[in-house]
Amino acid sequence: MRYRVLGGTGIEVSVHCLGAMMFGAVGNPDHDECVRIVHAALDRGINFVDTADMYSAGESEEIVGKALRGRRDDVVLATKVHFPMGEGPNRGGNSRRWIIRAVEESLRRLGTDWIDLYQVHRPDHTTDVEETLSALSDLVRQGKIRAFGCSTFPADEIVEAYHVAERRGLMRFRTEQPPYSLLARGVETSVLPVCRRLGMGVLTWSPLASGFLTGRYRAGRPVDLTTGRAALMPARFDPSLPVTAAKLAVVERLIEVADDIGCSLPELAVAFAAAHPGVTSVILGPRTMEQLEASLKGATLTLDDATLDRIDEIVPPGTDVYQPDGAWRPAALTDAARRRRPLADRAAAQ
Repeated sequence: MRYRVLGGTGIEVSVHCLGAMMFGAVGNPDHDECVRIVHAALDRGINFVDTADMYSAGESEEIVGKALRGRRDDVVLATKVHFPMGEGPNRGGNSRRWIIRAVEESLRRLGTDWIDLYQVHRPDHTTDVEETLSALSDLVRQGKIRAFGCSTFPADEIVEAYHVAERRGLMRFRTEQPPYSLLARGVETSVLPVCRRLGMGVLTWSPLASGFLTGRYRAGRPVDLTTGRAALMPARFDPSLPVTAAKLAVVERLIEVADDIGCSLPELAVAFAAAHPGVTSVILGPRTMEQLEASLKGATLTLDDATLDRIDEIVPPGTDVYQPDGAWRPAALTDAARRRRPLADRAAAQ
């Protein structure tokens, strides 16, 4: 396994990162099997593990904590904060009040005294980013976290956070965690270039595009909407929907590329994400041991320029075949008041 430096932190992490989103009730409820998956990944040279407080309502962090007992010092451990944890106000978001409380709960569930990388899971437009950066900077000084980053932030908000940190003398986001795959290349337009300019590490999520790049879902074949990810998000897998049909059509062409170079579609997908110069580590999110092995099988796969050119013809650089992040949309789009002038002020002349 190769290792790369995570942004300017000096921390070396494996090119593959083990993601724990599927550990727990939402994915695999068998704690013992999940622990074995973690151990298998570590034994293969992975030293980077990523989870979040909201994955299975904290259960994922508890499983990761069990798995790392006796091996904690050898692992770069990342988790996240933002999404609501329980009912009622002030149980989520990016405020100082919630971050200070959430980090303590994550430390308890993980069974550790420190978190190597603490990430803000999504932007929060109700909280000034200075408030967020200030709280995170204090946690670094207290030794509870070693570094902090953001996840699925638009490029403009990454830049804004950088300049706020510079102006206020605060520590800055050292990493970004965006969605990136053969079917979702939108971050190539601005997010990845911005991260490179700012010297940020990048760990990408969903290299298999929520399962579409596993080869399990094919054009012209029925989709079982009662199991796996399809059961959790049936609207994303319904082949009768145009966006799903578009994904399946592209998958067929990518399978041809994989067949021609003698690898599987998942191997092609993971190798593609790791080949971008702006990417530090690619998060693998297995639910089973078989899925982990399938993703790791192509760890030595090198994609030559001819193969990458073929991929560019199928999915042009900077193109999203689908919207990869269904969990968050910017307020500029969701809040009509932000994109509509008051009625009396809309006409060009009175």
